[in-house]
Amino acid sequence: MKRIAKHILIVLTAICAATTAQAQESQSSGVSRGSRTRPGRTETQQSAAPGVSARMQQHLGASSEASDADTRWMRVIYRELDLEKEDKNAPLYFPEEIIDGNENLFRIIMRLYAANQIPVYEYLDGREIFTDQYRAKVDETLRRFEINFTPSKNFSDKNPVVEIDEYDVPASQVLTYYIIERWRFDNRTNSMRTTVEAICPVLHRLNAFGASEKTPIGWIRMDDLRPYLKAQYVFTDDDNNLPRYTYDDFFTLGLYKGDIYKTRNLRNRTMAQLYSDPDDLKRAQDSIQNRLDHYADNLWVPTREEIAAARLRADSIAAAADTLNVVAPAAERPTRAKSSSRTSSRSKARTSKVKKEPKAKEAKPARSSATRSVRNRRK
Repeated sequence: MKRIAKHILIVLTAICAATTAQAQESQSSGVSRGSRTRPGRTETQQSAAPGVSARMQQHLGASSEASDADTRWMRVIYRELDLEKEDKNAPLYFPEEIIDGNENLFRIIMRLYAANQIPVYEYLDGREIFTDQYRAKVDETLRRFEINFTPSKNFSDKNPVVEIDEYDVPASQVLTYYIIERWRFDNRTNSMRTTVEAICPVLHRLNAFGASEKTPIGWIRMDDLRPYLKAQYVFTDDDNNLPRYTYDDFFTLGLYKGDIYKTRNLRNRTMAQLYSDPDDLKRAQDSIQNRLDHYADNLWVPTREEIAAARLRADSIAAAADTLNVVAPAAERPTRAKSSSRTSSRSKARTSKVKKEPKAKEAKPARSSATRSVRNRRK
């Protein structure tokens, strides 16, 4: 018994010594075997609660913008939002006047710009440079577009704060907006993401010849404008008078509608410069929009069920086409035409036949008087 107890004690001592040595080694090296932290990510990022959407992160103030490393494909699109022709863009124009604290988008922009709370950058021909060098001054911009204003008491070059009466804001003349979209395929979520980067109000005024012309005011970055757009609700449906979306939701969810007038290209040309014919321009715009809408769908390999459904659909279409080609509709079957053609052919055949004339009877030779006399003599 003493020998057995001695052997058990020796084994326990060895196990304790090995465990102690392993713990000291792990502490000295600073490596934890149970750690599942991925390279390039901190423990706080790993321990973040899953299920937090990108929109929730945006509202909480976290940056949800994908980096270039997570981007597989990207394209920059320029759109023109017409407030007169498209009903979907009506929330950007109405109400024309301030009603119960509700104001349209241009009034919000002018109120913030007059208070020097948002920067406006110059509208360059085909270029967008959002730097302090191209930042437009408030007083110069208002004078250029003939908008009446009054400098505040603390007005200076560093703090150009002005006051604009609400009746002097030309909200009814802003009938178009230019926006810059960035379409990006995100590898993290395997989905297409669309963000509006900048917006430009466009004035519609009559020139010296009495014709309407468009005058862009300047570019405003949506990152500068977004905190204020979240506080303003808009009506998007006439059936439901309860405002459910803000201006930020209106652009984030893509509730607007506009035509593509330019894409970022090497020659920096607009769609109208590339396609002079209106029909070619429309086809090019539809082709670009179709590629944007279905880019993510073309990346996936179809399943067996999808392939079988596509084959069945193709076979049904081919069978329907064959039946249409072989069997004509009842209204188009020439039944009466065939009977009439048969009667006409018979009548033609009858008329074509030549009536046979009756054969003329052969004239019997006339009996001579000599013969008669001989016969009479025989009698």
